[in-house]
Amino acid sequence: MTAAPELLTAVRADKWLWAARFFKTRSLAMEAINGGKVHLNGTRIKPARKIAAGDTLVIRKGDFIFEITVTGVALQCRPATEAQALYEESVSSQDARRQLREEQRLLGQSAVRHTPRPDKRARRQIHRFRTSHDD
Repeated sequence: MTAAPELLTAVRADKWLWAARFFKTRSLAMEAINGGKVHLNGTRIKPARKIAAGDTLVIRKGDFIFEITVTGVALQCRPATEAQALYEESVSSQDARRQLREEQRLLGQSAVRHTPRPDKRARRQIHRFRTSHDD
């Protein structure tokens, strides 16, 4: 005899963000929530706060801001098509992200450029400079 599956009405915020694929892991979702990057109905939340259909979330990931309305809940990370069915993003949010992405592309900031580590010769020069100026 099997028990009937329980209908979910609300789920923890960190689980929902992970299931909706906003963050790759629950711990990253938890860090974002604790860091004030996620607001529910205009207020900061904690990771254990329950999220239900009809709630409005503002999620900040880097330079991008997502304004979404929750349409469903899930406990597990599902395929992307199912995850996208858990929320609806506002048109203004989509337009703002699209415009920001275009601005970054035009400014050439889309690719992160790191300076290379110093090679052996450069390390020697740095060491000589530091030891000669420590006096």
